[in-house]
Amino acid sequence: MLNFLRPFFARLFRPIVHGLARTPVTPNMITVAGTVCMSAAALSMFPIGELFPGAFTATIFTFTDMLDGQLARIKGSSGKYGAFLDSTMDRLGDAAIFGGITIWFMRTDHLLAVVSLFCLAGGMSVSYVKARAEGLGLNADVGIIERPERLIIGLTSIGLSGLGIPYVLPIGMWALAAGTAFTLYQRMRAVFVDAKAKSAQGPAAEPPAPEAAAAQAPTAEPPTAEPPAAEPPTAQAPATEPAEPESATAQAPAAEPAPAQSEEA
Repeated sequence: MLNFLRPFFARLFRPIVHGLARTPVTPNMITVAGTVCMSAAALSMFPIGELFPGAFTATIFTFTDMLDGQLARIKGSSGKYGAFLDSTMDRLGDAAIFGGITIWFMRTDHLLAVVSLFCLAGGMSVSYVKARAEGLGLNADVGIIERPERLIIGLTSIGLSGLGIPYVLPIGMWALAAGTAFTLYQRMRAVFVDAKAKSAQGPAAEPPAPEAAAAQAPTAEPPTAEPPAAEPPTAQAPATEPAEPESATAQAPAAEPAPAQSEEA
């Protein structure tokens, strides 16, 4: 939903990216370093109640998710492994943020701990549904709460709560849980509709091919059956050949009496 802000941040970070392009730093290094630093900040500060410092530090390293993509395009090193690594690091970063705040809630508010844990599991499920659907060739590119929205709502509410603003953290967690559940429903519904539409189109389009192949097969076989029709001349040859032995054998007895007569004499 916040993808329209990407061009703005791309222009904002362009000087930094061009500076990194002149160094040996690779996009994969930025991806891994950003995730490690963000996870370390969340897991070290959130469980002890340092909400604002942890949220502020995690937010700074969240923007590295934009730097690695731009740097990969400039250096021409974009590839499937880079996309795979980026998605994997995103899941680890999300788990660190919501896992850290869940530990804090377990010490202060058990109900919010359950809500935060649902946000963690729901966010993972939302990302998995899209990845799995794309792997099956289905469409799941819908939803009101994607990863940028989850991070903005979560880190903003955590940071403002760390500044002493009341009720902002419970409101943020409940709103994020509701939005995540609705997004999960949207994506599963989209996958169901797309799969149903493609399964309905499949049987109508596929059968003609086997029927055409089966219809063409018999028409192609007669040429292979024609050679037996050319065999009768070979069958007639034996018919003419026996006639010659019969005449020869018929004539032979007529010539045999002469020797018999010579023997009798």
